[in-house]
Amino acid sequence: MAFRDTLEYYYEGDSKAAHSFRYGLLAFDLVTIVFLIVSSFLHWTGTEYIDATIGFFLALDFAARLYIAKARMRYLLSPLGLVDIVVIASLLAPLAGEGLAFMRVARLLRLGRSYLIMRRLKQDFPSIRKNEQTFTAAINLGVFMFIMTALVYETQHVSNDKINNYADALYFTVTALTTTGFGDIVLEGTWGRLISSVIMIAGVTLFLRLVQVMLRPPKVEHKCPACGLRRHDFDAVHCKACGLVLHIEDDGAA
Repeated sequence: MAFRDTLEYYYEGDSKAAHSFRYGLLAFDLVTIVFLIVSSFLHWTGTEYIDATIGFFLALDFAARLYIAKARMRYLLSPLGLVDIVVIASLLAPLAGEGLAFMRVARLLRLGRSYLIMRRLKQDFPSIRKNEQTFTAAINLGVFMFIMTALVYETQHVSNDKINNYADALYFTVTALTTTGFGDIVLEGTWGRLISSVIMIAGVTLFLRLVQVMLRPPKVEHKCPACGLRRHDFDAVHCKACGLVLHIEDDGAA
């Protein structure tokens, strides 16, 4: 098997080995996030070498994806490609100095890659398939909270004596997102006010979306071939919009 064919087999294939490989990549992304949070508490020395090692493996992953891409320039300039470039640059930046240290927050955007295996997650976990909209809304809110917490920490921990670790930054993010606003932690400067505004406006929207999908009756994603209606009741036999007989997949669980 040629090298390109081997890469396509693992990155785009539908075999058990390919799915396990992609789950491994997702696990690696999550581990890097945990490392970022833990290292902010412990203040380890030499973390730049660990960052560089992670960046090296992510660079290999990015090079493999770019190599098998059918339109390489399009992939390179796509949101996912640009995020990868920023993440890798931020991880390798310590080798050239601390000028790009702030960009390390961008590594959290790699969690968005988990959306690419949503279809497989639904196949492997019936609970995710049954509560897909709730699961997706929770991921959106969680990713937003991770990113904003990292942004608050990276921009404030040097100048703001109220933010010393990720727990402090997360506390502020949650109070701002829920508009509780106890006032014991306040972001300083113009950028601090702008960050607070983004957290309140975007965060409340994502939070209300999660509450909305949790409270309304669950629906299944199944596009009607006639009228295009995408969401139906799990036990629906006919499309409510056009009356066409539907063939919704069901695992038989009660």
